[in-house]
Parts: sequence; C-alpha cells; structure tokens
Amino acid sequence: MKKIFYFLSLLFVLGSCTEDVKFNNPAFQTLKNNVFWRAQTYKAYAGMQGAIIIEGSLGYEKVALQAASKEKQTFALGINDVSKAVYENTLPSETASFSTGTNIGNGQITITDYDPVNNTISGTFKFTALNNDETDIENPNINFTEGVFYKVPIQENDYVLHL
Repeated sequence: MKKIFYFLSLLFVLGSCTEDVKFNNPAFQTLKNNVFWRAQTYKAYAGMQGAIIIEGSLGYEKVALQAASKEKQTFALGINDVSKAVYENTLPSETASFSTGTNIGNGQITITDYDPVNNTISGTFKFTALNNDETDIENPNINFTEGVFYKVPIQENDYVLHL
C-alpha cells in the first residue's frame, strides 16, 4: 500500500510540472542606454515609394525606424534622411526627442526577412541618436543596441512616409 501511495505521489508531482513558454511573436525590443526595453505595441507602414517605417511603443516612449526599402539589406544611419531613426518620449515631465539624419548620429537597420504572404517584416537595429534640443546638455544623445523587430505586421499606405 505504501508503494502505491509513493508511486501515485511521484506521478502527481511529475505530472504537475509545467513549463510556461511565452513566445514573442511579433516583437520589438532593444537595449536603451544598456537597459532592456520591450515595446507593448508595434506596427510598420509601407509606402508606394518602397520606404518602410517600423514603430515600437511603450507607454509614452516610441522608437521609429525608417528604411529606404523593405528588401533584405543593411541601411546605414546618419548619412541621409531616407534611412533614419527617431526616439520620442512624450511624457510631459520628460519630453524628449532624439534622431539620426544627414550627418546626425549613426547606426544601422538590417532587414533580415520580408514575408509578402503574411505581410510582416523582421530585422535588427542599433543606433546613437542626437537630442533635438541642443540646450539639453545632460542628455546629448541616446544609445540603442541589440535591437530586434520580429514579424511586425505591415500596413500598406499610398502616401509618402517621412519621420
């Protein structure tokens, strides 16, 4: 009788072990100044000119990436205004805006997958953006590293996109 009890107890213990796996599908995440940052909402917009904007938002914060195309390739940031990155915080007590552009900031956006069937886009990014408020000497720039966007849904638009 004891053996049956121990056997049933062992089965109960082993049977109640579960592993809760959470998939980030889709996802938009990065390290913002070396602190983990994961967007709660994400979306992408494609224009007729071929440009694409990928956005991730967390509360009052938003990261927007603009690439010249949704094709698999790497786009350098800080060279022109066609491919660029923007970070905005619209919380009234912490309002800030940082961006890359022509000779402003640096980094890259790499498109690793464009799925035309499911209309999603995936890739990586990293950039250093300069504060648009040059008088804010405490925060002259912001740094994003190890950025990933994965299977972000694309909405098609028929207008030209600009950040």
